[in-house]
Amino acid sequence: MLDLEVVPERSLSDLSDKQWEFILGMHFSQAVGIIQSQVGVIKGVQVLYSDTNPLGVDIVINLPQDGIRLIFDPVVQRLKIIEVFNMKLVKLKYCGLPFNSPEVAPSIEQIEHSFGATHPGVYDAAKQLFALHFRGLSFYFPVDSKLQPGYAHGLGSLHFPNGASPVVSKMAIYCGGSVSEARAPAMPLSCYSQQLYLESATVLRNAAGTKGLRLQLYTEGNGRALEPRKQCMTREILFGDSCQDVASNLGAPNRVFFKSEDKMKIHAPSASRHSQAKRSDFFFNFFTLGIDVLFDARTQRCKKIIMHTNFPGHYNFNMYHRCEFQLQLPADKSPEEAASTAPLSISAYTKWDSISTRLEPSDRPVVLHRAGSTNTANPFGSTFCYGYQDIIFEVMPNNYIASVTLYTSNSFPKIWPPPLTCQQSVNPNRTGRKQDVKISA
Repeated sequence: MLDLEVVPERSLSDLSDKQWEFILGMHFSQAVGIIQSQVGVIKGVQVLYSDTNPLGVDIVINLPQDGIRLIFDPVVQRLKIIEVFNMKLVKLKYCGLPFNSPEVAPSIEQIEHSFGATHPGVYDAAKQLFALHFRGLSFYFPVDSKLQPGYAHGLGSLHFPNGASPVVSKMAIYCGGSVSEARAPAMPLSCYSQQLYLESATVLRNAAGTKGLRLQLYTEGNGRALEPRKQCMTREILFGDSCQDVASNLGAPNRVFFKSEDKMKIHAPSASRHSQAKRSDFFFNFFTLGIDVLFDARTQRCKKIIMHTNFPGHYNFNMYHRCEFQLQLPADKSPEEAASTAPLSISAYTKWDSISTRLEPSDRPVVLHRAGSTNTANPFGSTFCYGYQDIIFEVMPNNYIASVTLYTSNSFPKIWPPPLTCQQSVNPNRTGRKQDVKISA
């Protein structure tokens, strides 16, 4: 049984020797990392999301054997609500004092004793629940409907027969004054872990094609009083940059991956298909920025950049943070309601049908079906890759963009499809995939 400390409007933390903490505002991947580190302690995990409406339905990590539910905003993918839906499966303390355990029942009197006075409870007649709200913390009590008229002065004023005071059935931790209006806060500084994070990315283009990316970044800095604070900066990655240039601008990558094979080589001319490379191109994987940078093995210069959108239901979900990119392209076709052809603005949230109606991509996509290192099945299905100028759009079955690949046209023969070696950037021995967290121990 987990022994946890409740901090209203902030967190639910472990009190054992291996301390960990679910903090409001933390990224989905950070919560998954905690769960993976507690294999055997946290015994069952479910990940719930919507395939058809991934931006409108919350992403949920459900821990059924521990009675905990973590609810993440589907757009920013940060933790917005922590629920304890089964109080019998956990021990809970506030300021070091237990208010829920096998020995201490979380009755109305116990909650008021532990947390102090608050406003009168609110009764939900449909669910027959009384809700007792503190700032950033709510408790829900199952109460018989016949007791409703007597609650005007608060839950503590209710009279229960034979002293049978109800006990808490559910608890919620959130930011703000109402759980119904709870929003995911900004990522707290305690979650930065000395990593670099992406605010936004702008694709740099001119008449000749794509030049690279301009990145708005933030990380943990130091104030005058040596107190941590958010530090912002702007960096650029351009095609032709050396690996030293990229490392100098972005710091050390989270991982370096050497591309040992190219499964898209069959689409290249026969001379390129039969040539045996003596060196391997390599990727710099920046997971917290949501990008990969590919370097040529011979020149060690940047020749490809991949931007990941991290939608649930994709094979790489939870490996990268979402890359919040902006891409402006001159439209090939004018919308019906517009008299002139306006530029097309593409972001991580733009659907493919709104892009394909304005551009003229390749007629036939390349079907990409990933598999594990041992040829295990891919439970998420195939994606489709469409080429447009020096850009490749990877599209999911639900019409959302999974990734956008930018490459310098000087590096590849002018054929379609171009070699989609970017898709081989995933280390088959990686952790943090969605299917990893769905398996119950």
